Amino acid sequence: MDDKDNANPTILNPSDLPSRRSQSAAKARDDGGSGLFDDLIPRYNYLSDPFDDPLSDSDVDGDAVESIDEQEIYDLISTISDPEHPLSLGSLAVVNLPDIHIHPPASPLSSISTVVVEITPTITHCSLATVIGLGVRVRLEQALPPRFRVDVRIKKGTHSTDEQVNKQLGDKERVAAALENGTLMGVLRKMLETCE
Repeated sequence: MDDKDNANPTILNPSDLPSRRSQSAAKARDDGGSGLFDDLIPRYNYLSDPFDDPLSDSDVDGDAVESIDEQEIYDLISTISDPEHPLSLGSLAVVNLPDIHIHPPASPLSSISTVVVEITPTITHCSLATVIGLGVRVRLEQALPPRFRVDVRIKKGTHSTDEQVNKQLGDKERVAAALENGTLMGVLRKMLETCE
């Protein structure tokens, strides 16, 4: 991989990447608190009855559905390493929090939500855009519960062949065939090593 498409990509500082820690620290500053020890002391709501059982029946049965938001999706995929550079997709701004969307089920009878991730290649003619998209898709399919459908695509206008790449990433048969290729699976394993 000595012949890199983008030998000098733009690299973001890890402290500038979105994370729950930076959001809670900013909120604490906005609230006037120091933020360092705020989560150690439980907050009490004196308007509720302290003798009420805090667990509902659904919590006890284990049927409660865990909420997953865009930040959690970002946290899952931002640490994937780029196949050409020893950097993460988050630090290269290939994946960005505003480009992640979770769509609720299309009908009330369905429980399937859709996670849409738009990736931005570092250059418009990136030859590994499909591999990066496949890595993001594999990571999410392995990490998310089966009630999520994963849709990974190239952000419109950020790649010279974005329509062709999106067609490949959206075709289940092509994705399944790609995952049977030993060489490609080796590249994907190497990319996903940093996620564990």
